[in-house]
Amino acid sequence: MIIIALFFYSTFTMANEPITPLPETIKVNQAKAKLGQALFFDPMLSHDGTISCASCHDLQNGGDDGLKVSFGIQGQQGSVNAPTVYNAVFNFRQFWDGRAKNLKEQAAGPVENPVEMGSSFKEVIPKLKKSKYKKLFDAIYDDGITKETITDAIAEYEKTLITPNSRFDKYLKGDKKALTENEKEGYELFKSKGCISCHHGENIGGNLYNKFGIFSESNSKWLGRYNVTHKERDKYFFKVPSLRNVAKTAPYFHDGRTYDLQEAVTIMSQYQLGRHITKEEIAKITAFLQSLNGELPKNIEP
Repeated sequence: MIIIALFFYSTFTMANEPITPLPETIKVNQAKAKLGQALFFDPMLSHDGTISCASCHDLQNGGDDGLKVSFGIQGQQGSVNAPTVYNAVFNFRQFWDGRAKNLKEQAAGPVENPVEMGSSFKEVIPKLKKSKYKKLFDAIYDDGITKETITDAIAEYEKTLITPNSRFDKYLKGDKKALTENEKEGYELFKSKGCISCHHGENIGGNLYNKFGIFSESNSKWLGRYNVTHKERDKYFFKVPSLRNVAKTAPYFHDGRTYDLQEAVTIMSQYQLGRHITKEEIAKITAFLQSLNGELPKNIEP
């Protein structure tokens, strides 16, 4: 723990701020991304042709579905809140429990999950080969349509789903008028109260695991990282979510326990920080969080 604390301290003191702006662009293969975009919106990837990636990741809003838990084929109810796909490329792992090491691995998960798309690549690949996709894949990939190329194309598209130029990013770049005084005070409280210990870096989170319920019992029914490692020490550990666009991604937490952003901040102060934060301070921190909404990508529809 001491080593970790020293690492955080040295990281924070080497830069002016513990949060850095998102890049305005990211290098992608445009041909693969265009193909991945078509697949992202196509329900053909699901067993019964009713669910696409976009079903749980509404790109016109926060990049999630706004539901406590998502629903898959035949109305099946999932067990966890869908995280936003926006800025997921900056996460160090994917899914709440970190079971996917990158976007390619993540893209495979919903297809084969019986509660989500309820399909398999053994089923999906022949369907795609009989469709418009055969020519598209053959023009880009030497191997044509495979599990590897399907997930590669979707991942390449998801790399384009970044939301730079939030008002807070502009503030970090030197525009001191980009934030109100209330929002600036909220940011200072965000740092001084300890929120910054988990929510830092360019994605303001998404770069470490932490236990949900450090100072108080969180009553979480989902065991988080433990489901992957089966190690007792990993119970209730989750990937810390990014706070970018957080005002648009309610409900909050892995179990979607609240739709209210101020209540989410209150819950964090109780479970994670173990300290009292006044209503006025919570309102200011929430105001700061509102400044994290970035610009949505252009041409997000296929």
